[in-house]
Amino acid sequence: MGLFSYVAKDSQGLKISGTLEANDQYAALEVLHKKGLIIIAVKEEKVKKVQEKGVKLDDLVVFSRQLSTMVESGINLVQALHILSEQAENKILSSVTLKIKDDIESGSSLHEALESHPKIFSNLFVNMVKAGETSGLLDEILDRLATYLEKSSALQRKVKAALVYPSVVISMAFLITILLLIKVVPTFKGIFASLGGTLPVPTQILIMISDIMRRFFLLVTGAFVLLGFLFKKYINTPKGRHQFDYRLLHLPVFGSLFRKVVVAKFSRTLATLVKSGVPILNALEIVGKTAGNVVVEEAVDNARVSIREGEPIAEPLSRSRVFPPMVVRMISVGEQTGQLEKMLNKISDFYDEQVDAAVSGLTSMIEPLVIGFLGIIVGGIVIALFMPIFKITELIR
Repeated sequence: MGLFSYVAKDSQGLKISGTLEANDQYAALEVLHKKGLIIIAVKEEKVKKVQEKGVKLDDLVVFSRQLSTMVESGINLVQALHILSEQAENKILSSVTLKIKDDIESGSSLHEALESHPKIFSNLFVNMVKAGETSGLLDEILDRLATYLEKSSALQRKVKAALVYPSVVISMAFLITILLLIKVVPTFKGIFASLGGTLPVPTQILIMISDIMRRFFLLVTGAFVLLGFLFKKYINTPKGRHQFDYRLLHLPVFGSLFRKVVVAKFSRTLATLVKSGVPILNALEIVGKTAGNVVVEEAVDNARVSIREGEPIAEPLSRSRVFPPMVVRMISVGEQTGQLEKMLNKISDFYDEQVDAAVSGLTSMIEPLVIGFLGIIVGGIVIALFMPIFKITELIR
């Protein structure tokens, strides 16, 4: 299959251009003739194949919002996608949008064309578009989808903000410690050897660690890399992933934050899908897959089974012990009053605020802890180095 660009005139005499995939130039001409176009030029494009991979949420937000605006304005879907492919800053998204346009021209629906690119468009995205096409409210649902993605992106940024600072400081402390052990301590070791005498125990331990690090630096580094590799391999197994995700939700400091993020994401996603007209069982399946946590995914899957057997949503969620009692009760009230989507939105708004408060609290709490940790590590090394000097000074006096 090759990619061919063409210039032609439609039945109204307007000049149009585009691209299509075909086995050869004759096949491309045949496709254009079937569309009733008057062909001006067709040529094969020699382009490098762009490897498909995920794109940023912010790019998908812009894509959804602009497509919604153009569909609402009455612009043909094919033409709207062509415009988006030309103005998209992300090259991967631009290439994929062009392929989607070609698929729609070949007779596919929008959700079917999106489904061919799972690395970019999630099940949630595809199912919401499908619901929009079925209900005839594609522009409204695309706009709703853009709002959902914006809030998801904001939630991700909040979590990263809570994790970046301690990660950077701890990494700096680790690098400074390694530098002191490999470069500074050996210098003091030579001075101590020339002075003679018995060194204090902390200084002896420090020099021993420094010698080990210098002699076996590559071995120690390789051991850390191997441990990281084995850990990553283990958490990719079903049992390892379950244990890791469970521990993540029960961490002493960050566990509460991760739980709040999970509840906010669950509520926001389910509310968006329910409001868009996606059936509840399909919506729960999508919510489970996009939860980002195996423990939550299992709880949602168990809820789906129970709901299929006739139970209300709140009961299996309560049994899972993943969701707080307040969340379960609000979902129960929403089911009973027929306002599930409204209640879910209230829950997600509340937990968004809770995440904000948790991030602010963690930042103010972690800062002194990290500084204290850095002071203990670096300060301990400095004290161990200067203890013999203090002892010599006392002997001189």
